[in-house]
Amino acid sequence: MTSLRVQYPWKQVKKGQGFFVPCLDTEAVKVDGLQQALRHRLFYAKAKVGTMNGKIGVWFYLNA
Repeated sequence: MTSLRVQYPWKQVKKGQGFFVPCLDTEAVKVDGLQQALRHRLFYAKAKVGTMNGKIGVWFYLNA
């Protein structure tokens, strides 16, 4: 699997907050983003595939 070049802002995200990553390969971004969260010891990170402003992507968030 090739490495994705997405910068996930996990260090700036607090509980109850999240961020959206627009992409076409939602499954690869979802897996990669959650793996990055684990590297920051964020065991309560979640991801949902959806659309925002007409763009498909993945919403990553931390459970409150």
